[in-house]
Amino acid sequence: MSGSQGQDSACSLDQPSKNVVATETKPKKRICCACPDTKKLRDECIVEHGESACAKWIEAHLSCLRSEGFKV
Repeated sequence: MSGSQGQDSACSLDQPSKNVVATETKPKKRICCACPDTKKLRDECIVEHGESACAKWIEAHLSCLRSEGFKV
């Protein structure tokens, strides 16, 4: 009976390490909360000038999101 307990604890030790690896590959924030500075500049530009005039701010925000680990 003590042998099965050792196997159970070994299995439970393996599980968290898999979760840690999966967490490291995912972005640490939700996309809506990432890059607030570039998001604000992008949004203000779009409201004032329209989307077509704000390509540089849109690209800056997308670049920031990519650096945070998002695939956009």
